[in-house]
Amino acid sequence: MSGSVEPVRPRRADRVREIVSAEGPAAARIVVTVAVAWQVALWLGADQPPVYAAIVPLVALRSDPMTAVGASLQRVLGVVAGVLLGMAVLAVLHLSTAALALVVALGLGLGMALRAGGGLNIQVAASSLLVFASDSPDSYAFHRVWETGAGAVVTVLLAPLLWPADPVRVLSRIADDCRTHLVHALRGTVAVLGTDPAAARDNLTLVGSHTEAVRAAAARARQAEQAIRFNPLHRRDRDAVRLLARAVATADALAVHVSTLAREVAVFTGREDLAPVLARSTDRLPVVVSATVRAIGQTLGGADPRDAVTGARTELAAYAHEDPRPAAVALRRPFQLILDDLEPPALPGA
Repeated sequence: MSGSVEPVRPRRADRVREIVSAEGPAAARIVVTVAVAWQVALWLGADQPPVYAAIVPLVALRSDPMTAVGASLQRVLGVVAGVLLGMAVLAVLHLSTAALALVVALGLGLGMALRAGGGLNIQVAASSLLVFASDSPDSYAFHRVWETGAGAVVTVLLAPLLWPADPVRVLSRIADDCRTHLVHALRGTVAVLGTDPAAARDNLTLVGSHTEAVRAAAARARQAEQAIRFNPLHRRDRDAVRLLARAVATADALAVHVSTLAREVAVFTGREDLAPVLARSTDRLPVVVSATVRAIGQTLGGADPRDAVTGARTELAAYAHEDPRPAAVALRRPFQLILDDLEPPALPGA
C-alpha cells in the first residue's frame, strides 16, 4: 500500500509549486498595489478608511496584469458616471422600485458607451445603486469618486513596474497554445473522416472547443498588444509583440476554416452515396494535413511557411486532378482557405 501512495505526494507538491509560481507574482502585485493605494489615499486626506481606493487594484489587477490600464480606466469612468447618474435620479425621484429600475436601465445604457476598450461596463449601474444605499449621497459621491481616482492612478503607475509580465513570453505561449488546438482539430477531423457518423459528430463538438480556445487566446493577444503601449519596460519588444499578435490573429482566422472542415466531415461521414469520395479523401488528405500543420507551426513560431504552403498546395492540386467531384471540392475548400491565410504577403516590388 505504501508503494502506491508515495508517488502521489511529489505530484501534489509539484502542482502546488506550479500554482504558486504562476499566481504568486500576480497576488504579490495586488497586495503591494492595494497597500500603496490605501496609503496614498490617507496621505491625500481620507477621513474614513479609503476602501474605494483599495478596490481598484483588486479589480484591475486580476489574472492578467496587462489589462490593468484598461480595467482601471473602465472602473473610474464607471464610478464617476454611476455616482452622477444616481444623484441625478435621486434629485428628481424619490427612492422607489421605479427609480431603481430607471437607474439600472440608464446605468447599463451608459455602460455600453463607456466601454474603455472592454465589454459592457456594469460599474456604472453598480455605483448608481450604491448611491441609493447611502444615507448621505453627496458625501458618499465625493469620497467614492476621488478615492477611486487615486486608486486608479496608483494602479496604472505600479502595474507595469511590479513583477511585470513579459509580453513576448506571454504571446509566445498563446501562439503555441493556438498551434496545439488547431493541429489537434485538423488531425482529429481527418482521422474520423469516413468512419462512424457518431464519431464525426463528437469530433465536431471537440473542434468547437478548440476553436473557442483559439478565439479566447486571440482576445488575450489583442489585449497584450494594446497594453504594451503603456509599459515603459517593454518598449523594445513592440515589434516582436506586433508580429506575435499578428500570428495569433491568423490562428483566429484559421479556426473558422477548421470548423467548416469539421462540419463538412460530420455531414458527409456515413453517407453511402459518398463512399468512393470518402475513400479517396482518406488517402489524400492526411498528406495535405501534414504539410498544412507544418505551415501552421512555422507561422505561429515566427518562421517562413512558404515551403510548407507550397507543398500543401501541390498535394491539393494532385487530389483535385484525381477527384473533381463536388463533395471532394467541399473537403478541399477549407484547406485552400487555410493556405490562403497562411501565405505571407508579397514584399513591395516583388
